[in-house]
Amino acid sequence: MKIAQCPTCGSDRIKKVHRQWSGEFEGRSYRVEDLEFYECPQCGERVFDPAAMRKIEARSPAYRAAHKIKRPA
Repeated sequence: MKIAQCPTCGSDRIKKVHRQWSGEFEGRSYRVEDLEFYECPQCGERVFDPAAMRKIEARSPAYRAAHKIKRPA
């Protein structure tokens, strides 16, 4: 996936970043290490490709609860 323009604000400054991402579900924080996604420095929009979404889902308590998956070891 290659994104040249932010889908939210139209900025051409959007760029691919590689870092930790954090989320929260029902007051519980979780994080995903080593995640690659696009981020716009203009408006803060983040765009995740399917591989990044799979990594987020694997760590997400909301996804696990909805799919009745036990917490990873």
